[in-house]
Amino acid sequence: MSDPSKDTSVYYVPENGWHPIWVAVGVFLLVSGIGSWLNDLQAGVEPSRLILIIGGLILIATLWFWFARVIEENSAGLVNGQLKRSYVWGMSWFIFSEVMFFLAFFGALFYTRVLAVQWLGGEGEKAITGDYLWPDFVPSWPVVQNPDPLVFNNPGESMQAPAITEIGAWSAYLPLWNTIILLTSSFTVHFAHTAIKNRDRTKLNLWLAGTVVLGVVFLILQVEEYVHAYNELGLTLDSGIYGSTFFLLTGFHGFHVCLGTFILAVQLGRALKGHFEPHDCFGFEAASWYWHFVDVVWVCLFVFVYVV
Repeated sequence: MSDPSKDTSVYYVPENGWHPIWVAVGVFLLVSGIGSWLNDLQAGVEPSRLILIIGGLILIATLWFWFARVIEENSAGLVNGQLKRSYVWGMSWFIFSEVMFFLAFFGALFYTRVLAVQWLGGEGEKAITGDYLWPDFVPSWPVVQNPDPLVFNNPGESMQAPAITEIGAWSAYLPLWNTIILLTSSFTVHFAHTAIKNRDRTKLNLWLAGTVVLGVVFLILQVEEYVHAYNELGLTLDSGIYGSTFFLLTGFHGFHVCLGTFILAVQLGRALKGHFEPHDCFGFEAASWYWHFVDVVWVCLFVFVYVV
């Protein structure tokens, strides 16, 4: 019998499965849980995280078993050259869709920051005259609205925005440290890829494990930044357009870092089992592509959200 991995005239079609359906269910429950949790926080009641936890567990478990099935198919020699090209194109289009996803949010940030704020301040071709927001409104970024008018008299100047220029506070350096961490992780995952090409299992495991650790550290620091923003800076989802765009951009990126860390952890498990050869390592390459994309997005976030 001929080897399907070397037969380019045969296209292997996997058996039908429920993995895509379960991924959709997990994502739906995860997003619904996040929404209900935020609504509970806004209402001042004890947040219910059960739906969020169930959705997250379903998503992680489904991805785990789906990855395992694809790995088994590859180990069985069912993947040929044509199917490998489809993997490459599939991952390329997926990353392209993610690029457009974040471009939409960066576009919203640009529209709000450069255009809408100036119009509300009475400047530009679509300027709004009169005290549309509050008498002392200044058309400068960030615009932060205090949700409790009994605490501050000037809602436009009531809270701080986390910025790298706040020298002296530990929180001021969190975005900078996270930038250094992600940039470092790009090098470590590249070194792991180089180790595969050189057939160096020890360096592969070490560099890949280091990348996973850096991803976890990034997430821990981002949680600490959120706690500081809520408790000490008063910056929440209810604190105006800056709060909305800040948590939307950084929150979605944090979710992508979480997903990328999980995928890299799966690749680490494969590496420890002796998987990957210089001619057969697309699973790792796809994970590294995704991780580099996540790093580039964070650099853009750091520049346009924290620095500029």
